[in-house]
Amino acid sequence: MAKRSRSTYYRLQSYLRPYLGQIVRGTVCMVVFIGSMPLLAHILGEISKALAAGQVSQLITISLWTLGLFGVRGITQYGQQVFMAAAALAMARDVRVAAYAHLHRLDLAYFGEARAGDLSYRLTEDVDRLGEAIGKFFYQFLPSVLQLIFILIYLYWLDWQMMLVVTAIAPAIGYAVAWFGQQMLERSHRSQARVSNLSSVLAEVFAGVRAVRAFGTETYEIQRFHHEAEENRQAQFAGEQIKAVQYPVVGLMEAAGIALLLVFAGWQIGRGVLSPNEFVAFGAGVALLIDPIVNSTSSYNELKQTEASCERVFELMAIAPTVTDPPYPVPLPPLQGQIEYRGVTFAYGDNPPVLHNVHLQVWPGETVALVGGSGSGKSTLVSLLLRFYDPQAGGIWLDGIDIRTVALVDLRQAMALVPQDTVLFAGTIAENLAFGRVFTMAEIVEAARVANAYDFVMQLPEGFQTRVGERGINLSGGQRQ
Repeated sequence: MAKRSRSTYYRLQSYLRPYLGQIVRGTVCMVVFIGSMPLLAHILGEISKALAAGQVSQLITISLWTLGLFGVRGITQYGQQVFMAAAALAMARDVRVAAYAHLHRLDLAYFGEARAGDLSYRLTEDVDRLGEAIGKFFYQFLPSVLQLIFILIYLYWLDWQMMLVVTAIAPAIGYAVAWFGQQMLERSHRSQARVSNLSSVLAEVFAGVRAVRAFGTETYEIQRFHHEAEENRQAQFAGEQIKAVQYPVVGLMEAAGIALLLVFAGWQIGRGVLSPNEFVAFGAGVALLIDPIVNSTSSYNELKQTEASCERVFELMAIAPTVTDPPYPVPLPPLQGQIEYRGVTFAYGDNPPVLHNVHLQVWPGETVALVGGSGSGKSTLVSLLLRFYDPQAGGIWLDGIDIRTVALVDLRQAMALVPQDTVLFAGTIAENLAFGRVFTMAEIVEAARVANAYDFVMQLPEGFQTRVGERGINLSGGQRQ
């Protein structure tokens, strides 16, 4: 895999920009919340001093200030999580819709190669992971990093010499976390691909469940699914092994840093440079470093894992359609129906041409039947007319207009198509008859009469409001047609 100069997450900037206001409000809450962390360490030092001096009134005052501080922290923590989660979820929705809209711009050649389960997984699970990762970045990873910075500044203010001990091991910890994160990214790529394969197998089997039952291939399908499930388990286990090594390694480095600190602190106290009260405050600050180190390490791992999902989504959105609208579409007038194919040659991919130098003219009102063996190009001629594909040579004219000069939506809405395969969408019979357009109920009923479907529809329990089920599973083959 080629090295990337930038993380794929940078491509999310344009999707986050509309929610900058929410991010700014969440950031303000986050800064207030994190900025109060050093105050907790300072308060512990003051409490230690007041206890040593027996100052009860001072302890009461400190306690009241502490309650107020925790109230402010609670409010700002709530604001931080709510604002950041709202921005992250809205961004995930926009990415999902953008990816889905992009799929509708791709031509049929792409869908002939892509697996439906993989596409579904990218638009559901991958995008969900992306939203969760961005949310965690804003209300867990970034706060943890800021907390580290604030506390380190406070510790430096208390005793810069002891601070040098704390920071001596920081580069080694940072390098270890980054290395483990890269390993997690590589393994997550493999794991996501395996899960996508599982999703594809499920989609294929559920779509062809009647064929599976008819041919008695249940055992074969179970074995195929078991193989993919095992591949997925191995890919996920490889990631868990990396995490299992990372936590003790990084934890050992953290323990080494704390041990060095205690030794140096004892030496400083023995020299009279550091008082016990100052050491309590410093120790409290160091204790406050533990959670943000653990959280930032864990969040970084999740971010690297989810980067694979981010790459999969943008990989999909980077695919360019080959059949596109012209830069300046020609308006399509009311059609008479003259169709002319001029020297059309077409091949699917790198296969031999299905059509070679075809000339065909169909006049308005004329009925033409195309007869030929399987694979001779009958359906391909119709697909080219609708610009599901573009020919490699020649062209098609409609009432003397080159169809490549017309907007795709205008061209396709000007025609009626009865496909070989019966296609129904989950919903009611009325919704399937209208399909994407707004019609009155009277117009829908009239269309059913024209299609000779009115009588059987009215025999159904809910008539036109009967739900057909996914792929029309609640209807018989004849009713679906």
